[in-house]
Amino acid sequence: MGIFSRIKNIMAKPEPPKVEKSIMTIGPGDVCEVSLVTYQVVGRLQNRNRNIIVLTLQDGSAIRYLTIEERERTIYALYEAIDGRLDSVEEVPTELELDDRVYHMEEQYSGLAVVAGKTPFVQGGEQYVWQYQSDDQKLLRIEWQDGRFMLYEGDDVLPADVRVLRGN
Repeated sequence: MGIFSRIKNIMAKPEPPKVEKSIMTIGPGDVCEVSLVTYQVVGRLQNRNRNIIVLTLQDGSAIRYLTIEERERTIYALYEAIDGRLDSVEEVPTELELDDRVYHMEEQYSGLAVVAGKTPFVQGGEQYVWQYQSDDQKLLRIEWQDGRFMLYEGDDVLPADVRVLRGN
């Protein structure tokens, strides 16, 4: 080893430690586990106004949507897309009945959505969201963007049931 290579090694900056991915920073290509089921993250939608992230998760042919909202505590919910149709943004009801279950609107918000990977909406833009809950704690979520409605049905998930397995 020559003197110049010793000096070069002394002067070289050490590589910064790799930042470990958290559930709030994972994106397409990462792997996570939700309620003991392993999913690959194939898409990510973020609404910065609400500090909410919606991850599109895939396990084989099954696709689920994990919503993560940071408030005073982090709130998780796992959804599955359902068939349904609404005619107009102005006609979204405050109470919905689906399969003999009545859902009551909890909140409604809008904001700019930024997307990456495979999501129900191809590109970002202004998004409107309505969230409902039934008396038996089932969740319903309606999203509208670019003239298209998406309906999801799901359940709350405990924070301990969500973890990152591998981040790229």
